[in-house]
Order: sequence, then structure tokens, then C-alpha cells
Amino acid sequence: MDPNKQKLQETQKDIDRLIKNRGILFDIMTDMVFLIREDYVIEYMNPSAKRLFGDLNGKKCFTHLQKSKKPCQSPCPVKLMQEGQLDKGLLEMQIGKTHVEATYSPYKGYRGDNLVMVVKRDVTERKKHEKEIEQYRHNIEEVLQNKISELKESEKTRKQLSKEVNILKTQLRIADQTDEMIGSSRKMRELREMIHQVASSEATVLVTGESGTGKELVVNLLRNLSDRNDKPFLKVDCNTINDSLLESDLFGYEKGSFTGANARKKGKFEIVDGGTIFLDEIGDITPKMQAALLRVLQNGEIIRVGGNESIRVNVRVLAATNVDLSKAVQEGRFRLDLYYRLNIINIILPPLRERKEDIVELAAHFVKHYRKAFKKDIDFLPNKIINRLLLHDWPGNVRELENVVQRAVLMAKHNMITDKLLVFDTNLSSESNENPTHQTYNKLTNMSLKDILLEFEGDIIIEALKKNKGNVQQTAEILKIGKTALYDKMKRYKISAKKNSQ
Repeated sequence: MDPNKQKLQETQKDIDRLIKNRGILFDIMTDMVFLIREDYVIEYMNPSAKRLFGDLNGKKCFTHLQKSKKPCQSPCPVKLMQEGQLDKGLLEMQIGKTHVEATYSPYKGYRGDNLVMVVKRDVTERKKHEKEIEQYRHNIEEVLQNKISELKESEKTRKQLSKEVNILKTQLRIADQTDEMIGSSRKMRELREMIHQVASSEATVLVTGESGTGKELVVNLLRNLSDRNDKPFLKVDCNTINDSLLESDLFGYEKGSFTGANARKKGKFEIVDGGTIFLDEIGDITPKMQAALLRVLQNGEIIRVGGNESIRVNVRVLAATNVDLSKAVQEGRFRLDLYYRLNIINIILPPLRERKEDIVELAAHFVKHYRKAFKKDIDFLPNKIINRLLLHDWPGNVRELENVVQRAVLMAKHNMITDKLLVFDTNLSSESNENPTHQTYNKLTNMSLKDILLEFEGDIIIEALKKNKGNVQQTAEILKIGKTALYDKMKRYKISAKKNSQ
């Protein structure tokens, strides 16, 4: 046999074997396989492709491949590549309800012709799963967004509740602290309201009132209700320390500043930095101390004794006095600028004689306290005892009442306080004793009503004359009586206009 012919036959056998092997390989593939010529004719389809598209061998790809009623929408890879619309790669399409993903690639056939192999796979299930996953993801995001919104709303609610809880705690704390201030009279209610209003501020507060009215109790309540209630708190009694010692006690001193100053020492303002300091009896401090204290209130600075360096301090100052500071300013005993710095908020404690409706409550409180302290079984307070307490003028105020009750409880032999156990100090002096009206009131149990009224009338005329510096005409106009009638009454009570003009 001709060697060339034999070689040609062997080559043909190899080609047939390759074609057969290719055909077997394509036939068993689950993916759909197409071979498309450059003239758009479908040259080959494997069984998987024929099951979905039917047998399209010999037909144009762009008119039959997608089974579309609109040929111009049929994506034939060969046509698209020749038109320059895409390179080799991946193409996705939907045929009816079937989602198809196509991989296409041009290559040279064994005859040298240009072919495109298209491999399509049914991705309907995958798309379904992807859609489900996308929906699930969307649902998750929606759920998460809802949860985030709920959490934000919950956080907002929590903050609101927290604020309400804090307010509630403050109210409970106020209720607890108020129990230390006995009395439910109108003046005491107004006093508590003012304390609660100013306690949380940083303003300097001046507490004034007669001795024994409870100024220190008010200061303690102001501090306990303030935002500094957990910070240091110190009390300084200004009238028990001499001037030089008070200055070093408040502001500290440098080493060697005076005899015995062996080391630097911090003063109370430095020690209490960030907290509160209570200056009791501040009306008794000297001009030198007034100047030093003014520096603290104005600039928040102190200078140690013997030092030159200013030291910043953050201290809230609460002060108390039974001295009439405005009068002291007029008399030149107290600095006007310091008075204004101290008197930003002035809480005036009413004397006990102006809130006698609280006496019963106060007396019961003191009885309860001292019967426990002295281990007494007192459980009865007669009405006649209460009446005597109400009739007394209380020049020593609440402190005097406490002393009277304390002594009565201590001396009681049975479970009741008797009339004999109430002992009042008739020689006790206070600011109230300067008022003749109060002196008259103490005579209620010893005088007739007519005599009491006459005594009151004389006292009122004296007070009016003093207020008008002895001017009888102005006094008569204020009292709304005639000038002649006023002179007659002054003559009757032996009242001198000149004597009451100072």
C-alpha cells in the first residue's frame, strides 16, 4: 500500500477517534454544549442542549438559540463578538423560567475554521437559592435594622427611666433630709422649698437668723442636697479662733512664716478643694480676714500665710451669722463688697415665735429623742404642757425649746411630763427681747385683756416713733390718727418723741 495513503488513513482514524471521543465527552456532560461557526450556524449540540432547546443543528444561532419570538433579542455569542459587543467570557440569560449561564470561547477547528464553543448550564436552582439567600439577607438586615431601632429606642427609654430614677432618688433623699428639719408651718414649707431650689447650684449661700433657730441644720441640708454631697465638707466656727490662727487655719502657712511653723501646712480651703466649707458666725471676722476671704470668693484663690503664690481652689462657701450684716456694713464693721459676695442667696430662718404652729411637732420630736437617750418611758404630753409651750416667747428659739424638753424628760419620774418640770429662763436675752411687743406678750398670764391692749398700744407708738426718728407728724400719718390724738396718747403712756428719735 502506498505509504502516503496509509499515513492518511491513520490520520483519518485519529481524527475520527478524536471526534468520537469529543462526541462521547460532550454527550455525557450535564452542561449544554454548542459549537457555532463564524457564519452563525449551529454545527453541534450535545443531548443536554437538545433537551432544552430542541435540535438546532444547521440553524442560525441568533434566530433559534434562545427560542425568542424577537430574533433581535437572541444573544448569539458569535454575532456579539463580531459586532464587538463582548469578548470571550460569561453570559447570563433567562429562557422562560429557566436561568442559564453560558461560558463561551472562540477556537480553531481541526479544519482551520473559526468556531465558538458555548457551554451553558441550568442555574435555575442556584438562582432560586441566591434569591432565597438575598431575601434572607434582606430579611436579616430588616430584622437587624428593626432590632437596632428597638435597641436605640430602648436606650432612649433607659436614659429617660434612668433620669426619672435619679429624680426619684433625689426626691427620696429630700424626704429623708427634710425629716431633720421639724415643722410643717407655712414658713417652714417655704424655707424647705428655697433650700431645695438653691442647693444644687454653686452659689454662695448666707444663712441668717437669730441664735438657736437652726442655721447649721440648714447648712447641712444644703450640702446634702448639693452635687458636692460626696465631696469633702468642713465647718469653721469663726468666732472661736483668734484672727491670726483663723487665717492660718483657713489658708495654711509656709514653713518659717511664724514661730512654730516648722513645715508647710495646707489650710482648710485646700483640704476641702472640690467640696464645701461652712463658715459659721462669719459676721464676727476681722477686717483683715474679710479681705482674705473676699479674694477667695472673687477669684477662687488663696495665699498661704508667709507665702506669695496664689493657689486656685474650687470650694463652695456656705456661711451663717446671727449678726445683721447690712447694719454692720452701715456702721463700717463689715466690708460692703464681701457682703455682696456672701449675700448672693440669703436664707432667713424665722424665729420660733413666728412659727408657733411647729412647737407641738418640735416638742414631740425632742421628747421622742430624749426618752430614748435617757431610757425613759414617757408616752404622754398633757395639753396644759403644750399650752404653756405655746404661750412662751422663746427668745432662745428651737435651741431653748430643746433644752426645756430635754430637762423635763430627764427630771420626769413617771411616764408624763408635769407642769412643774417646765422651767423657762426668764433672764435669757436675745434680739427678740429688744422688741417691747414681745416683752408684753410674755405678760399674758399676769395681766387683764384691757391692760394687755393698753400695753400693746404704747409699744406700737414707741416703735412707730423710732421708725420715723421721733417725727410725730409722720408717725400720726402712718398710724392714721390725728396729731393731737397721738400727743394725748404719748402723754398718757409717758412717751417722749425726742427719746425715741435715735
